[in-house]
Amino acid sequence: MDTPTKPNQTAVPPQRSRRSKVVGSVIAVAAMAGLGGLAWYLTHQPPSTGAPGAPGAGGPGPGGPGGPGGPGGGRRGGPATTVGVATAEKADIPVTLEALGTVTAAATTTVRPQVSGILQQVLFKEGQMVKAGQVLAQIDPRQFEMALLQASGQRQRDEAQLENAKLTLNRYRTLLGQDSIARQDVDTQAALVKQLEGTVMTDRAQEGTAKLNLGYTKVIAPITGRVGLRVVDIGNLVGSGDANGLAVITQLSPIDVEFSIPQDSVPMVMQQANDGAQMPAIALDRTRTNALDNGKFSAMDNQVDVQTGTVKAKARFANAKSALFPSQFVNVRLELRTIKDAVMVPVTAVRHGANGDFVYVLKADKTVTIRPVTRGQATVDKVQIASGLQLGEQVITEGGDRLKEGAKVTLPGEGKGRRDGAAGGAGGEHAGGWKGKRDGSAGEAAPAAPASPAASAASAPASAAGAASAPAEGERRHHRKEQGAAQQ
Repeated sequence: MDTPTKPNQTAVPPQRSRRSKVVGSVIAVAAMAGLGGLAWYLTHQPPSTGAPGAPGAGGPGPGGPGGPGGPGGGRRGGPATTVGVATAEKADIPVTLEALGTVTAAATTTVRPQVSGILQQVLFKEGQMVKAGQVLAQIDPRQFEMALLQASGQRQRDEAQLENAKLTLNRYRTLLGQDSIARQDVDTQAALVKQLEGTVMTDRAQEGTAKLNLGYTKVIAPITGRVGLRVVDIGNLVGSGDANGLAVITQLSPIDVEFSIPQDSVPMVMQQANDGAQMPAIALDRTRTNALDNGKFSAMDNQVDVQTGTVKAKARFANAKSALFPSQFVNVRLELRTIKDAVMVPVTAVRHGANGDFVYVLKADKTVTIRPVTRGQATVDKVQIASGLQLGEQVITEGGDRLKEGAKVTLPGEGKGRRDGAAGGAGGEHAGGWKGKRDGSAGEAAPAAPASPAASAASAPASAAGAASAPAEGERRHHRKEQGAAQQ
């Protein structure tokens, strides 16, 4: 028996489904119309005159005085360029010569004994400062004392023989006056006296040599300086033929620094030396920051090195603080002369063009003009203007790459005041303020612009669309549930 099928009571009438689709289409059209009206309003909004960054305002926009199209630009019709300036000053500039030098000792001596013998004592310490005449070592003196005694005895014996020969010669001369002796005997005795005199002189020389050898057993420092490391110990047999000697003494005060002078600077140095001028020299460390000692020019070589094109020179330093050490590399700054009352400007102010060196001179109307100049001597940060510039004139040091003849410029302090004054408007918090946004929007204290009727009309459909979207969504969910039940 067939069970009768109940009709589906949850089915949605076709008219209701079509009504929901129509309502959704109307809402979508209204939303699109509202968005179009809002876009039209934003694109056709009139520019605000109170915003500092808006186009056409007094700020740095394209239409303002500081913009590319505004008046008073750095170029003719362009923006004014902010530059740095400096004033030409008067100063005394030294003419110096920089070179790399090597410290050399004024005197270096290898101490060697002058006689051979056994080393008994060493009377110095390694690295000690010694003075000329100071005893450094002692050699065994006994053999030299014996040699001195022998030389003295020989001298005394020969002197006694000489005295006896002189007395005999006097007797012979007396007898010759009495005609009691032959003249030949007198002449022979006189020759013997002279022979003995020569012998005594030789004995005295030998005695003196023995005394010197005995004195040489004490090794003496020939110069004042610092003793190096000891190379011989006590008990060794030393002599004058030893290559290394006993020690090496290096004179440290005064001390010399050898450096090279370019051949182009040799005439200037020679002129100062021939005029008797004292050329001060400064020895600097390898970083050129610390001055080790002050000295003066001493001498210069007599020929040019063909490989380097330089001439060797020497400067002497007192080295009272022992800051200079032999074979040390230093930087030498030799002051040749001093230029009095030179016109000086920063190095960055001088530029080079097709016609030579020039500077930008700032005039009273805040414009610049090109001035050809002649460059002179230079220091680390300043350069001398030999001609073309007067004392007190202002030159451009920064920002000159964007300048031309007659360009309008602003100084750093003046540029800020100009921007502040241009930014002030009706919408600003105070006159000359920078409260506006960077994108050209109005200031924070500016009143909000009233909404136009088109914007109000566009916002109303959008609200209606939002309100009507909720029931339409509910009807769609209910319709999906009813279709699922019917399928079951």
